[in-house]
Amino acid sequence: MPHSTGLIYSDAYQSYRFSPDHPFNPIRLLWTYELIQELRLLSPAELVAPKPANDEDLLRVHAASYIAEVRRLSQGGQVNESSLLYGLGTEDDPGFPGMHDAAALAAGGSLAGARALADGHLLHAFNLGGGLHHAFAAQAAGFCIYNDIALAILALRDRGLRVAYIDIDVHHGDGVQEIFYRDPQVLTVSFHENGRYLFPGTGGVQELGAGSGLGATLNVPLEPFTDDASWLEMFEAVVPAALATFRPDVLVTLHGCDGHVLDPLADMRLSTRFYWRTAARLHELAHTFAAGRWLALGGGGYELLRVVPRAWTLVWAEMRGTPLPEDAEVPADFNRRHQPPGAEPLPRLVVDPQDFVPPLDRQSEIAGRNRATLARLRQISPLL
Repeated sequence: MPHSTGLIYSDAYQSYRFSPDHPFNPIRLLWTYELIQELRLLSPAELVAPKPANDEDLLRVHAASYIAEVRRLSQGGQVNESSLLYGLGTEDDPGFPGMHDAAALAAGGSLAGARALADGHLLHAFNLGGGLHHAFAAQAAGFCIYNDIALAILALRDRGLRVAYIDIDVHHGDGVQEIFYRDPQVLTVSFHENGRYLFPGTGGVQELGAGSGLGATLNVPLEPFTDDASWLEMFEAVVPAALATFRPDVLVTLHGCDGHVLDPLADMRLSTRFYWRTAARLHELAHTFAAGRWLALGGGGYELLRVVPRAWTLVWAEMRGTPLPEDAEVPADFNRRHQPPGAEPLPRLVVDPQDFVPPLDRQSEIAGRNRATLARLRQISPLL
């Protein structure tokens, strides 16, 4: 039997870089890969090299005119009015040389994982370079050019599999939701900071799907400064119940770690302990409801060194069946090599200590508001 778990990664993922000072920096993927290796959490049989998605693949989700515009800008074309209508050439999504190839490679990585699961070659797969959940059929948004998640879900749907997509990135998974909003065979569940305060401004509890897909969309908008305990409470209240009703054949999960308290682009107060615990829970749920089939994707995360490598290493360790203990240490050589001059020391532990995030005086009020949101969702969702 082939190895049951695959890490999808290539150094070529470093080509997905908008500019030197853009917050979406692929160096975080390389550092995650290094940390995984230095903790001896990867065998040669587990490494899967991605191949670019081809035009036939991309056209399953994206408009031909949009793909053509991505290609034009990739080849040095100037930004014009048409580019801006496609969301390209903006501050978030500026064009860069080789953009099409870089985005197609990320998409191809998620496709490879989905196809390996559907064919039975892998049971679990994690694409570090995937998770571009803001891309729409004909529009770039939020650092996302091609929607690798939608391509992967369609590949699974082609095999007749019901897919549950669970997104714990701090930003609403708007692109994936839009693409599958009318599909009753795809459940989309997004936990995110309330759109009143954070990009993209969507993801209210009233967004439940449409047509035959009505009810197959769930959104849990959380209050700013939500901590591990409250977010985990909402996760446990929603995900197991939704999966029990929906009965998926496969889980696709997005592990954006931009809800961490150190992340510069959001307002949450999570620790790597949260990502450690949610990975373990999703692993359990995959085996309970989906015969173990589980495709995980990276997503957001903008504290490139202190957070992303630790959070995603915890996901991978759990996925491969060798979860790290609570007292696991970051290898001293890793920290010594990457320690920024003059900065405070890099974290010594992979899992943040219990007291890493000091409690706020308003924490019980924030948790209460999240429970009120959950109560509203339960009133209107047929899945809960």
